[in-house]
Amino acid sequence: MRNRRKRQSNRIFPLKVDELKRIMESKFENNPDLIFSIYEQENKRVAVFFIGYMVEVEMAENYLLKPLLSMQKEWSKKSVLNEIPLGGSDTKDKLEDILHKIMIGEVFVYVEGEDAVVSYLLSKKEKRNLQQAESESLVLGPKVAFTESIVTNLNIVRYGIRSTDLVLEKLEVGKRAPREVRIIYLKSIANDTDINTMRQRLQDLEVDEIDDASVLMQYIEDSSSTIFPQFYLTELPDRFTYSVIKGKIGVLVENSPDAFIAPTSFFSFFESTEDLYMRWNAGTFLRILRFIAIFVAVLLTPAYVAATTFHYEVIPTQELITIGESRAAVPFPPIYEVLVLEFFIELLREAGARLPTKIGQTIGIVGGVVIGTAAVQAGITSNFLVVLVALSALASFTIPNYLMSTSVRIIRFPMIILAGTLGMVGMMFGICFLIIHLLKLKSLGRPYLAPIYPFRWEDFNKVLYRLPMQRQYKRFASYHPKDLIRFRKRKAVKKKDIDE
Repeated sequence: MRNRRKRQSNRIFPLKVDELKRIMESKFENNPDLIFSIYEQENKRVAVFFIGYMVEVEMAENYLLKPLLSMQKEWSKKSVLNEIPLGGSDTKDKLEDILHKIMIGEVFVYVEGEDAVVSYLLSKKEKRNLQQAESESLVLGPKVAFTESIVTNLNIVRYGIRSTDLVLEKLEVGKRAPREVRIIYLKSIANDTDINTMRQRLQDLEVDEIDDASVLMQYIEDSSSTIFPQFYLTELPDRFTYSVIKGKIGVLVENSPDAFIAPTSFFSFFESTEDLYMRWNAGTFLRILRFIAIFVAVLLTPAYVAATTFHYEVIPTQELITIGESRAAVPFPPIYEVLVLEFFIELLREAGARLPTKIGQTIGIVGGVVIGTAAVQAGITSNFLVVLVALSALASFTIPNYLMSTSVRIIRFPMIILAGTLGMVGMMFGICFLIIHLLKLKSLGRPYLAPIYPFRWEDFNKVLYRLPMQRQYKRFASYHPKDLIRFRKRKAVKKKDIDE
């Protein structure tokens, strides 16, 4: 009953045009771009109002104002709708709807005495041209990236998935500055539970505004306390469409050049769409290489600290002599030596990312060489450790996803501290803690470590290695898609010569 009274109180029509002008000017008191024009026809008055910089003014004049002023019929809500059949026309009778829609580029026509205004969507779309992806670089495959225009992004997705099953569900998120959000999935494949979960989380979200898809993703993730991303953030349309076809759910946000995908497995962050564009043998090799790289990135420098601090017996004698000679001039314990050098590497990486591209590359290369050489000569670190830290940094670069790469870089620091205080026991404690933590995580309610937990052997070829295309006839069973079969295995492997 209270909600009904509130909705009724928001209805302000019918009223005089002068009163409507007073209301709109009071709402946009400090906004000189509000255009409010009043026209008269015999005994009828009509108001046309909009925000100037949000509207294609030339289109409004040619296709709305001229037909309106040249109408032979008496002005009314019905006659305006019939005589000016522009796309995107609608009627609104609530002040809050008018205030919201005028800020996204709608033009309003109000005939004095009517019970609603007529609105036309004539918004001006500011967008940049399609460009090559920057944060996710590829050698093979499409290289175009999403833009800030959700219309352009939807067109790209539609072009990539030409199916009547494709659903582009529209929502608005944000109270004070609403933004359009699209839930995208294939209704014949995506799991209904996942769709409902995503829809509910977005509808239940009560925030003032959403700045970007990455911000929205953080609001609706299963766990906000973990360092690991639970949804896959991407700027690549081919990655997005590939995941949707597999049965996952994609989300696009207005004014965001990124999209995110859910549910997502931990192993998906080490998978690149480039693996699909090359031979399955090479794709498998690169995928395994990335999994090895994460162990190198997380454990290499902590293992050095643990071995040189507590466990000399695990180092071969010849190597121990080399390490001893290299560290002879270093006055600091191994843990301080490693932390200082890792800190230098992170500073270089962050400086290179924030500076312009050409300058950033120069800073990264020259800075690494200069600081590494100077640190060794100054006795801050050893030659041997410089090589290990460089290998660890290179290993973290092989992770295709920037958010996961950042998580791995951060994890390395507590692992170094554990190794420097408790040795190999501390390292094992850290590894066990990570495994337990990952086992507890979920992505849109699905296990984060699928298909290892719960164990599904038939899904291993989707995440850990690749099979030939003819043998990839099933979708990812761990997420329970409606249609598990991509194609019939017998027909895929059946080959005929042209003369048969």
